[in-house]
Amino acid sequence: MTTDILVVDDETDMTRLLQRTLEPELDCKVTMAFSGEMALDILHQTFFDLILCDVKMPGMDGFELLNRVKAEFPDLTVVMLTAFGNIESAVKAIKSGAYDFIAKPFERDEIIFKIRKALERSLLLKENKRLLKDLEAGPHELIGKSEPMQKVFDQIRMVAPSDVTVLITGESGTGKDLTARSIHTLSPRKDEAFISVNCPTIPEFILESELFGYKKGAFTNAIQDRDGLFQEADKGTIFLDEIGDIGPSIQTKLLRVLQEKEIKPLGDTKIKKVDVRIIASTNRNLKQKMADNEFRQDFFYRLSVLPIELPPLRDRVMDIPLIADHLVAKHCKKMKKEPKTISEEVMDLLMKQPWPGNVRELENILVQGILYSKDDTLRLSDIPIKDTDQAKKGTPGINNADLTALSYKTAKEKILKEFNHTYIGARLSMAGGNITRAAGMCEMDRQALQQIMKRYDIDPDKFR
Repeated sequence: MTTDILVVDDETDMTRLLQRTLEPELDCKVTMAFSGEMALDILHQTFFDLILCDVKMPGMDGFELLNRVKAEFPDLTVVMLTAFGNIESAVKAIKSGAYDFIAKPFERDEIIFKIRKALERSLLLKENKRLLKDLEAGPHELIGKSEPMQKVFDQIRMVAPSDVTVLITGESGTGKDLTARSIHTLSPRKDEAFISVNCPTIPEFILESELFGYKKGAFTNAIQDRDGLFQEADKGTIFLDEIGDIGPSIQTKLLRVLQEKEIKPLGDTKIKKVDVRIIASTNRNLKQKMADNEFRQDFFYRLSVLPIELPPLRDRVMDIPLIADHLVAKHCKKMKKEPKTISEEVMDLLMKQPWPGNVRELENILVQGILYSKDDTLRLSDIPIKDTDQAKKGTPGINNADLTALSYKTAKEKILKEFNHTYIGARLSMAGGNITRAAGMCEMDRQALQQIMKRYDIDPDKFR
């Protein structure tokens, strides 16, 4: 994925030097403009990821061009070139909206480093913009490029068009509600009601009347007939969240709904037919509950016609950059704040955490970070977690207790493979599949990274 840079400088030799310096190192295409006016004409015709602009130019100088660019293209990243030692100009440039400045004469390594960082910022802003656009589609959006999530997406696509009952399992905070909404949205029932019921929050003696409704006089304070949630969901979908926490009496009544597609409101003598698709979820071990006689076996097998198991966040570390950017974009919009990017140091810290609360815990941390942040970047000081070096406590996705059963060579290769898939996959995700940019993030040569990717069968196209 080649990036496009517009270099603006009235000195022809300087623009050509910058072109020769940047193109081979950053896998980019450099377009040259020799005045501010010429730069604006080009900008109105072509999209660029970054502008590198000299301050001192005849006619429209760099500051005037910067102001025009920020007014017309507010998301465009601008880096200014200024005479060495001219701190006043540098400060003015930053205050006017420039991302960074580079002093002339510049060192080759310095300009490559600074332009690479600026391009990373452009990439993140572009991704944030895409995510904000995706958010318009609704709250059911699930995010992930990892193999476990691709399996989940395949299962959702497979099951959505049918009417079969789905049981979604997974730890708290893994996205069971979003998965249920995705199935409903992709189903023929998408234009009908989606009713979500959080089963543990409703006492069992109330849950029955909430689900099935009741007749006037069925119990104290039943002063009129009332339809239940199954009737409200007729022709649509009902989502029974954390169904593993309901008692045997409700299990029996729900089993009849699954078998016969009918309900009986409290106090009523008549049976009512309902056309409702049931999706259920749980973070409990239902097989263990069956063994303990706490969950009906026939009810379990009726529920899990097609089970979907959601992976914990620690088993899909490479998805964390995508999820984090998505959540920051979502909550910045919700809180009516300017879009924010996540610094590389913060992203590295997020990827080290064990996340026992999964995506919900990550979301809470990022919301706090947005509130604490004083500019357009989330920094370590904004995030209410410390680097406790969780990486030393175990390798993500590997059951370290089982490694002792393997030979030293086999165990070592297994850990190295998992580490490289996780670490390099995360960098490729952040770089949009760009190997050169990912290599820069890994602080290694592109050729060295390609050799590792080839050895461990890592496909960059999966991360574009």
